[in-house]
Amino acid sequence: MTLYYVGIDGGGTSCRARIRNEQNQLLGEAKSGSANIMLGAEIAMASIIEAITLAANQAGLTADHFKQMHVGLALAGAEHQNSWHAFMAQSHPFASLVLNTDAYGACLGAHNGDDGAIMIGGTGSCGIFLQGGEQHVVGGREFPISDQGGGAVMGLRLIQQVLLAYDGIVEKTPLAQHVLQHFNHDVDAIVEWSKTAIPKDYGQFSPAIFEHAYQGDTLAISMLKQTAADIEMFLTALNQRGATRICLMGSIAERIQDWLSPPVQQWIVSPQFDAIEGAIMMAGHNEHNLY
Repeated sequence: MTLYYVGIDGGGTSCRARIRNEQNQLLGEAKSGSANIMLGAEIAMASIIEAITLAANQAGLTADHFKQMHVGLALAGAEHQNSWHAFMAQSHPFASLVLNTDAYGACLGAHNGDDGAIMIGGTGSCGIFLQGGEQHVVGGREFPISDQGGGAVMGLRLIQQVLLAYDGIVEKTPLAQHVLQHFNHDVDAIVEWSKTAIPKDYGQFSPAIFEHAYQGDTLAISMLKQTAADIEMFLTALNQRGATRICLMGSIAERIQDWLSPPVQQWIVSPQFDAIEGAIMMAGHNEHNLY
């Protein structure tokens, strides 16, 4: 019976799946919605199955082939033990599931299974250093109490500043105007939105922050300086634990390098592979389970 190895990289915004065969040939790749398990085990599983189904379709595979698939899951929220157990308690159609954090999968891929560290800055953030089979983790305890340097925290800080600008307390820059326009200049709409907004909702504003910063917007520049300082804080913590080779990964971290101080930039190296490849390395090996 042919076996397939599936890697999943799931965060607060999206879930990406990649399928390879036993010869390591790429068969399909696809993307679906959020797969942060702290936002709901069932929601995450639905996104995973959707992404795998879409990727399988590219290879002419169907749900009948799921029982031949060993799946490695690198998911946001997996560091939360209760969420991990709630997710793994669900029934599934696959040959096996291995679950660890998105940071763990990303670090495995970045250093091709060797020792090394990464700093993820996407919707959320987390730093991890793998050394001799041990994990050293900094941050990554989920929005809003952690995840400094990630897009969601950036977005939250931006909304706070936009409200101050609306009240005439700080300058109403073009970036602030952009956000106000998004809500039709209705502050009540912002308040209502905030009651149900999840990390990816806040993170949606991060591209505009970068765009306006390059145009000299003072609010955007201050946002990126704060984000760079947050990421630098985690990079320094990883270095103090022994990491000298650190990969920046994720939509925010990959774009923030120019904002980091020169001493910190010397630790930065390019990743060899992505988090999905790290998840494929996990597939079928129970020793990669976090709990």
